Amino acid sequence: MNEVLLRNLTPSVLAILVRRGADFAAAEDAVQDALVEAVRVWPADPPRDPKGWLVTVAWRRFLDTVRADAARRRREDLVNEEPAPGPAPAADDTLRLYFLCAHPSLTPSSAVALTLRAVGGLTTRQIARAYLVPEATMAQRISRAKRTVSGLRFVQPGDVATVLRVLYLVFNEGYSGDVDLAAEAIRLTRQLAAVIDHPEVAGLLALMLLHHARRAARTAPDGSLVPLAEQDRGRWDTASIAEGVAILQAALARDRLGEFQAQAAIAALHADAPTAEETDWVQIVEWYDELAHLTDSPIVRLNRAVAVGEADGPRAGLAALAALDASLPRHTAVAAYLHERDGDLATAARLYAEAAQKAPNLAERDHLTRQAARLNARR
Repeated sequence: MNEVLLRNLTPSVLAILVRRGADFAAAEDAVQDALVEAVRVWPADPPRDPKGWLVTVAWRRFLDTVRADAARRRREDLVNEEPAPGPAPAADDTLRLYFLCAHPSLTPSSAVALTLRAVGGLTTRQIARAYLVPEATMAQRISRAKRTVSGLRFVQPGDVATVLRVLYLVFNEGYSGDVDLAAEAIRLTRQLAAVIDHPEVAGLLALMLLHHARRAARTAPDGSLVPLAEQDRGRWDTASIAEGVAILQAALARDRLGEFQAQAAIAALHADAPTAEETDWVQIVEWYDELAHLTDSPIVRLNRAVAVGEADGPRAGLAALAALDASLPRHTAVAAYLHERDGDLATAARLYAEAAQKAPNLAERDHLTRQAARLNARR
């Protein structure tokens, strides 16, 4: 069973059902039923046209639901709209579906959460982690969003800003999480940049390219994380870096700064440094100041504390960190790093061990545990 194929086909199948009149919540349920049936049937009898098979089964599941709840006339109308036999259309509906999920009846945060769950393939837990909220809170938010759009026809697309936020979060989860969605997010952002001339769309594409260019160097052969300062820069994708920088420079020249352009500028400064020691941390702090002004994000301020520690020394970084909520994700890991740079190895080792217990994934937990063990061995 090709789980990647099923995941990649899901957005298009969902979009086809929505276009044919299914409300979003019912369409999502029908597609999920079709995926379950595919897992059961395909190993023994794989279809020649997987997408067409999923559309047919999902539509029939949807019709079964409608027949149970709607009047006879409506049932007959929907039966007449059943997709014709044969291969399903090859058009890529994913980006269109992103816009449709950013429905005007939803708040931006609810639209993002719903799209990440229904189209991006992320779990409620992964989305909650991206939003820094409990999983139960996010589950309620997604359920409310589904109830809000239940029965609505998705004919009025949402705004670009919401779609950019979704693409950004999908990329982040694909880049650092359990589901590999980074390349898909880049592909969709390229499509968006080709049809919408906006500096923030360009900024997001540049940011993705610059981060993705370092991906091959982020892990060792055994799967362990390699910190930025220790990465083999010869493994970075220089073509992607050059493309990302060129896109960013063109966007910045338009003098309409947004958060994605500011983040891309920080990534470009890292990519431009021949070695970690030659990184222009002073400029990076300045860009974090711009980013904090644009977003007022606690995560931005946490990353800024690291940059301040590099530019002005670890004591300055710790002072910046002290102003932030200690419950922030990775706050303890940042504190450990800054204490190590300040020479307090005992405190750093203790904090690395604490941070490992809070790590969101196994790779990060192993990395922090190794850091604690390394410092304990030196004491």
